[in-house]
Order: sequence, then C-alpha cells, then structure tokens
Amino acid sequence: MPDRREVAHLLRRLTFGPTAAEVDAAERAGLETTLSALLVRAPFEEPAGLDEADPVTALGPDATREQRLSARKQQREQATELTRWWLTRMATRNDDKLTFFWHGHWATSVRKVRSAHLMLAQLRTLNRYGTGDTGPLVRAMLRDPALILWLDGQKNTRKAPNENLAREVMELFTLGVGAYTEDDVKAAARVLTGWQVDRATGTARLAAKRHDDRPVTLLGRTAAFDVDSFADLLVGHRAHVPFLVSRLWARYAATTPPSAEAAARIAAAGRDTTALLGALCREPEFAATAGQLVKQPVEWLVGAARQLGVPVKDAMLRPLGQVPLRPPSVGGWPSGAAWLTTSSSLARLDAGRKLAAAAPAAVEKISAGDRLGALADLLVIETWSNRTRTALRDVKDPRLLLALGLASPEYAVH
Repeated sequence: MPDRREVAHLLRRLTFGPTAAEVDAAERAGLETTLSALLVRAPFEEPAGLDEADPVTALGPDATREQRLSARKQQREQATELTRWWLTRMATRNDDKLTFFWHGHWATSVRKVRSAHLMLAQLRTLNRYGTGDTGPLVRAMLRDPALILWLDGQKNTRKAPNENLAREVMELFTLGVGAYTEDDVKAAARVLTGWQVDRATGTARLAAKRHDDRPVTLLGRTAAFDVDSFADLLVGHRAHVPFLVSRLWARYAATTPPSAEAAARIAAAGRDTTALLGALCREPEFAATAGQLVKQPVEWLVGAARQLGVPVKDAMLRPLGQVPLRPPSVGGWPSGAAWLTTSSSLARLDAGRKLAAAAPAAVEKISAGDRLGALADLLVIETWSNRTRTALRDVKDPRLLLALGLASPEYAVH
C-alpha cells in the first residue's frame, strides 16, 4: 500500500480536488495505477443547449443598431453559458485539468474574440491534441481562429506585417525568452501573413494575395516556410521541450524550478505531453513539492464544490479573480503569492460561506465529535498548523467552521 500522503498529493495536482473516497480508492489501487488512470484523456463532449450560430454573423448588412446590440448581448450570454458548461464538466468529470492547463498556456480571451463558438473550437483543439506530441498541437493552434483574432493575426499581411502572434508563439507558447531574436520575430511574422478568419464558418484560411511566401531565415534555417514547417521548426528546437517542462512544473509541481538534473530526466520523455506529465509525477523531486503550490481560484472553487457535493457557481469566480475564457493577458493568469493577498483571502472566505450554506450534508459531517479531524478528512487536508487549529477549535457554528476551513492556508496551498 502506498503512503496515503503520496496518493493524495498526486490527486491534488492532477485533478481539480479529490474527495476522501477518491483518495481511499487511490490508496488501494497504488500510485502507478492511479497515475496511469489520471493520464487518460477524457473524450470531448459538446455542450448541450449552446446556440449553433453566432448571432452577430447571422445579421444582414441592413441590421439596425438595436439588432446589433441585441446580437452582442446574445454573444455575451453564449460565452457565459460556455463558461458554466466547462465549470460543470470540471466538477463532475474531474479529468479536464490538462485542457485547463493548455487554456492558461495558450491564453485566449473571449472578451476580444467575441465568440463562444470560436472559444469552444479552441477548447476542442486543446482537448484533442493536448495530450500527445506537441507538433500537431502547435500546427493546429497556428490555424486556430480564436488565437488568430486574439493576437491580431487578421492584421498580419505582406504589406503591413503584424508581429504579435509570431512573437508570442515563440516567447510564451513554444520556446521561451532568449531562444529567438528580433530578426526571428520579423521572419516568423512574414511566414504567418495572410491568415484570415471567417466568423460565419468558424474557420481560418490563407489568403494568397495577403501572404508573403518569400524565403526567410528563421531560427538558423533559411527556407520558404509555411505554417506547418514553422510549427515543426518550433517543436524541433532544442529549447522547446525544456521550456514545456518548466511550464508543466510551474503548474503541477511548484513555482520553484526543479533541479537541472530533475528537469533533464523529465525532458527525456520527449515531446509527448502525457509522457512528460507522467515523468514529472514520477520524479522524486515532485513528491517533495507538497505544500508549495497555491491553488488558482478555478482549482479552489471546483475542488471545493466536488468535495462538498454542490454545483459550481460561476458568479463566485469574479470576486476570486479568475474566470475561464477570460485570461487577463496573453501571458495567462498569475501564479503563486498573487493569489494570497488580503483581498483574495476575504473573497475565499465569502465564497466559502456560500458553499457551506449550499452543503447541508457536508456541514452535518463536521457537526459533532472530532470536528477538526472530520473537516480535514472532508477537505483532504493532511494536518492543521497550530495557528489554524487555534483559530478553528472554538468555532461553534459548523457552517462557519467549514467556511473558515475552505479559506485556510492549508486549503489554499497544496
């Protein structure tokens, strides 16, 4: 039988938040069996009820101002509906964390894209390609309509090059700072010229008249690159796998980088994301990262909802500072201590009160006997610090006790 703390640590990192029953089952199954099960890709299920058409693209050229305002409102409602669907999927399936990782990595916001359908298509792409070799993923994302709109790819033409997508795909998505030059950015921008998004069909196509097809020197090679050969050049670059390892480590292990030796051992798994994640979780240094990673608000809320057996309410996420499909920038959401401010602690306490009020069965479990032990079991917390134990032990109201447990440092940092 594995150490219970080890399987709980694995479950906390690879899921949105395990229940005590799931930890029990994992302890019986063993670490390797549990890890193998957690690395299986979830099939993508289309959201039921989302309107098939984008209301703005359905408008004719003679649409009135009122009709356009109404269509924009419907667009926002569709985005909210998609967000709620995804949060519910996270809470009920608990196997979509890798897609959420990629969403934060290829950070794209519906606020600029203005289409739930294009955002859904991107999620579909991340789910389909995000578990295997990164080559097909990068190829698909360079053609992704939402990403093209988000990073001004529509404006990138041979007569007026726009470098946004070219720069970010190297700096933030595939290689990292220092692996490319400004000349590489200019060359990559020329390779990516001419891609246009058709909102009505939800597709991107290459407009030949807008595309610069002349040879360029890019990352040390000279050729007439297209999107696919550029993607292959990126994932074949010596900086790509180490960069991806660093990003996976920061989201699944700790904000403190692994040792050079550990990073090299993980990188030896190659470009397959599932293999890399498996190697990361088997790395001895991973086990030592317990208690070093701050939960993002989505992880915090979805995990709490799962453990308490209550629905996820997307309205709680705005005060917490993180809403899916709405990253603040192309760099994604912050990490670490950014989520441990006084205001974020108060927001977690307020959300914790609402969760406790909606979870009478969970409140009942901590209403008698060893209440702090029962609370720790419910929230899958190993132990309370002396400071937290002192703060909780005299709380009489079990609903307040649960809210305070959810707002505790032991629950926020895992």
